[in-house]
Amino acid sequence: MHVQPRPPSDTELLSTLFELGREVTAVLDLEELLAKIPQLIARLTRFNAFSVYLLEGARQELRIAYATGYPDDAILKQRLRLGQGVVGAAVEEGRPILVNDIRREPRYAGPLRNMLSQLAVPIRRKGKVIGALNLLAETTDAFSPQDEALLRQFAAHVAVAIENARLFKAERQYVETLETLAEIGREISSILDPEVLLTRIANLTKRLIDYRTFGILLLNEATGELEMKFAVSYGEDPTSKRVKLGSGLVGWAALHKEAVLVSDVSQDPRYLNLVPDVRSELVAPMLLKERCIGVIDLESPELDAFTKEHKELVTLLASQAAVAIENARLYEEVRRNEERIERELEFAQRVQRALLPTGPPARLRHADVAGRFAAARELGGDIHDFLTPEPNSLVVAVGDVSGKGVPAALYAAFAAELVRSRTFRRRYAPERFSASGVLQAMNTILHERQLEAYYCTLCYALFDLKRRTLTISNSGLPYPIRSTGEECGQIALPGVPLGSFPDVVYDEVTMPLEGGDVYVFCTDGIYEAVNEQGAEFGSKRVCEIVSAHRREPARMIVDAIFDAVTAFRGPAPQYDDMTAVAVRITM
Repeated sequence: MHVQPRPPSDTELLSTLFELGREVTAVLDLEELLAKIPQLIARLTRFNAFSVYLLEGARQELRIAYATGYPDDAILKQRLRLGQGVVGAAVEEGRPILVNDIRREPRYAGPLRNMLSQLAVPIRRKGKVIGALNLLAETTDAFSPQDEALLRQFAAHVAVAIENARLFKAERQYVETLETLAEIGREISSILDPEVLLTRIANLTKRLIDYRTFGILLLNEATGELEMKFAVSYGEDPTSKRVKLGSGLVGWAALHKEAVLVSDVSQDPRYLNLVPDVRSELVAPMLLKERCIGVIDLESPELDAFTKEHKELVTLLASQAAVAIENARLYEEVRRNEERIERELEFAQRVQRALLPTGPPARLRHADVAGRFAAARELGGDIHDFLTPEPNSLVVAVGDVSGKGVPAALYAAFAAELVRSRTFRRRYAPERFSASGVLQAMNTILHERQLEAYYCTLCYALFDLKRRTLTISNSGLPYPIRSTGEECGQIALPGVPLGSFPDVVYDEVTMPLEGGDVYVFCTDGIYEAVNEQGAEFGSKRVCEIVSAHRREPARMIVDAIFDAVTAFRGPAPQYDDMTAVAVRITM
């Protein structure tokens, strides 16, 4: 007798869904993530073709970011407007659409004509739809309402994973951009031949911007024409391209001394069709003391190929190219670059301040929490955060990244995002969540990335205000301080810094919470603050301050610590970032 296989239970489905969510959110590389999604969905339901659509470009078109079962040309050509096709309708309406028979669905706009069933599920993040999962099958009624429900839940995990991957990619691209700009700056000081330098700039630009055509045109002031002096992939003699000042996009940019970004050249009357198959163009003038000496021109066969960030980058490259051509003005250009760097640092400081908590979490009961941070340089490597993954719970994370300046700040931002993403997973599986588990997961990710010689010390504290317990795990941060009605001392809990070694197991300790207890977490910049005599502030002084102010609000405790450190240090400089967080139990 043939026995039908038992369908999976709801518990088994939820377990599988949780495991798939864990796997998909663990991938930080966007391309790898997109390729993994259909592999994971195949464990939930069967399909013959699959695609991930993402909203892109100024027009907010839906484009296929990854697909299986599609011809390559279909992937490149497929563009959907909001509301167009089943996928466009699902994105516009913000709800899944299940089609049991495509032959009866007039909205179907896919390139695969042999498909008979479709399931389109929007990908939503923070109330905003960013794309859709699209499943196709060669039979009718291939997908069930249960498939729809499972895919809707899985899409929520995909949305988080895509956001994390985009953040990681943006941080990585930002670092690469800084490195490339620094490399171009070094070339300026070492290469005296302008054309050799321009070749190098073209090669470095290709690492940052995917262009098909790169050209530099210089202004012949005698003829009023822009003449091509250097080109890549034009497919023609570079010297044959001449444009009158004010003619075309390159001429307009030179005449008006403004960068031009055109997402669709067919919609811009200024465009001159000198190169076939061009769809978008970016032009930046090369200026010296408000005098235009030429332009840098980028072209692409793709719509929306260039962004505002590319516009800023190419504008900077054009300025550096002008310095190479007119070497006598090098000093002036260096000064402008220094001002630019200062503006970027000021912006980075604002961003870093915005990433820090501005106050205690909303609706937090039975606990008062406050933190304070002071960077030793323009940017710091300390992190702290207050999170409420569940009602009646508070997570305090305080960390210190090795090094200082921009690299440490970027590393710290990455570590802080890992803390947030790992903490809020508690909402989906609280029974599998632990303070030590968060540190172990972070250590694995940071060690796998091998970010030079950087590492992070972090203390992770979970206040369960319902059960009145505190669980702490530590990875090398100075021991936290606990002040009760009877005594004040440090909680000895050692640990290996995150990212230093693989497969590290972290200990955790759990203790009861009592009303009036005060817990203080400090980075070593507090304890190791040095005065002119070379003496360190030390943990004993911190304990004395906490004991003296333990009945006051957490903000006053933190301020008292900083005031005491400042008074102790006197005129001696601050050598390290300082962070202090105080939690006062009020139940």
